[in-house]
Amino acid sequence: MSPCEVYHWLGLARPRDRDAATTGGSVDNDVLRQAPLFSALDDEAATALSNSMAETKLRRGDVLFHEGDSGDRLYIVLDGKVKLGRSAADGRENLLAVMGPGQMFGELSLFDPGPRSATVTAVTDATFASLSHEDLLRWLDGRPTVARSLLTQLASRLRKSNDVVADLVFSDVPGRVAKALLDLADRFGRSADDGVHVHHDLTQEELAQLVGASRETVNKALADFASRGWIRLEPRSVVIMDIERLGKRAR
Repeated sequence: MSPCEVYHWLGLARPRDRDAATTGGSVDNDVLRQAPLFSALDDEAATALSNSMAETKLRRGDVLFHEGDSGDRLYIVLDGKVKLGRSAADGRENLLAVMGPGQMFGELSLFDPGPRSATVTAVTDATFASLSHEDLLRWLDGRPTVARSLLTQLASRLRKSNDVVADLVFSDVPGRVAKALLDLADRFGRSADDGVHVHHDLTQEELAQLVGASRETVNKALADFASRGWIRLEPRSVVIMDIERLGKRAR
């Protein structure tokens, strides 16, 4: 597959900035337990927490909040996918992460309320549960196990950030592309007879922003992987056919 052919494997979508539709009421306990932070809650604790949460729905391309906005809410993805990104003064954009069901973001505001550190945009239609700084701290009182779990989540996020910085310094672009594909496969992949189907919903530009390289360079790496038979490119998705070799390239 040539780089020109790779350019057509994903469609380009321009984000739309719309107000999120937020409703009050409780969140289903089983849905809430999708999040690792709350997976071990008993019914009493889960009910107490869910009654304090609000539900927010976004359409694909809608912005939940922008970098620099004030905010003090933790969000948990219940359905769909979102991207967290930052913009430079010259207009360049960097995609920090793509998150799906069970993953949370905005937790820093719970301990240090202040400007948002990233812009959150819906990659697909998405639904979130959210909890305010005040409600979470009140709920955490007397639940040290959950407080420790939250600290574990924060430590994991910091460790991942350190890994990203190290990759940008020490890894070449094909290595970062391979690692990004494997990470997406770990969270969104579905095994089939012909390989692992990863429906990531990202455009060419978004995937390049996630890797921290130009779209042309990333497409060249993808075309090389496809020509070697490691992957097959499909619209907004990829099929990984040789995870072992892709994993070696990611190291």
